Amino acid sequence: MSSQPLVLGIETSCDETSVGIVRGRTLLANVISSSVEEHARFGGVVPEIASRAHLEAMPNVIAQALEAAQVSLRDLDAIGVTAGPGLIGALLVGTSAAHGLALALDKPLYGVNHLSSHIAVDALDESKPLTPAIGLLVSGGHSSIIEVQDMARGVRVLGGTIDDAAGEAFDKIARILELDFPGGPAIDRLARDGDPNSINFPRGLADSEYDFSFSGLKTAVSRYLQQTPQAHRADVAASFQEAIVDVLLTKALKACAETGLETLIIAGGVAANSRLRTEALARTQAAKIELRTPPIGLCTDNGAMVAALTSLAVSAGVAPSTVGFSTLSTVPLDQPVWL
Repeated sequence: MSSQPLVLGIETSCDETSVGIVRGRTLLANVISSSVEEHARFGGVVPEIASRAHLEAMPNVIAQALEAAQVSLRDLDAIGVTAGPGLIGALLVGTSAAHGLALALDKPLYGVNHLSSHIAVDALDESKPLTPAIGLLVSGGHSSIIEVQDMARGVRVLGGTIDDAAGEAFDKIARILELDFPGGPAIDRLARDGDPNSINFPRGLADSEYDFSFSGLKTAVSRYLQQTPQAHRADVAASFQEAIVDVLLTKALKACAETGLETLIIAGGVAANSRLRTEALARTQAAKIELRTPPIGLCTDNGAMVAALTSLAVSAGVAPSTVGFSTLSTVPLDQPVWL
């Protein structure tokens, strides 16, 4: 197979139906259809609504991606799809579509790890070599620090979420502050008018090496608002956000220092947070660490990241997944490709 495989990737783990197409490390297309507005009135993602939205959007999203990339299905070298973690019903829509395409076209099929894909999207920056790095993954349900030596074959997990992940904490505090869903962008906007140093909220698990816990922070913010009903909401949002950013970056940079790795990749939906990106740049420059963050449009769930990880697997000679593989709601980060 070509060293520059043409790969189509399908992502349906939550509320985005997305198809990306890459050739090697070059992004050709990334089409996203989001059902977030349908979930907003419920304050969170409703699995049944998400599954139905994926089913309705899938044919058009595939067609739009092929048109944007100016390729045909027959041109493809491989097909990748998110097999987990995620909402089972939503995952089944994507894996069913991918199986149908792979079988009809007689193409190899790769079931890939949604979380690993977030880090793998960094490979789409062709100006940068693929080097060992520390990965800080901050998405809706996961906050993890991983050592990346070979993304296609496996990574070493240094630490992860014990209870609430950063993204979950953002959503929960946004609800308490009566902000829109999803909570992360809403808090980010409000925090721009606040003082991040006005309230000293706790830094959870400060003494733990690489694990994360944001449930105590969530409780502290909730109690502060109960005890201080006239509090300036922008200050609360900014101080809450600052506590999360501080913990994430302190642990990530500690991992860089202790492993000797000089590159930090920050990925996942929370990587779009403006304060995290600004503070990460300042701290990595001070520590002489190279910072890599995806473009904003590639931080949230997307098909491009699935295609990127699949392309890396194909190029590395990783065997395709067995047809009929299972979808999983939870899966360890160190399993990038299903067997």
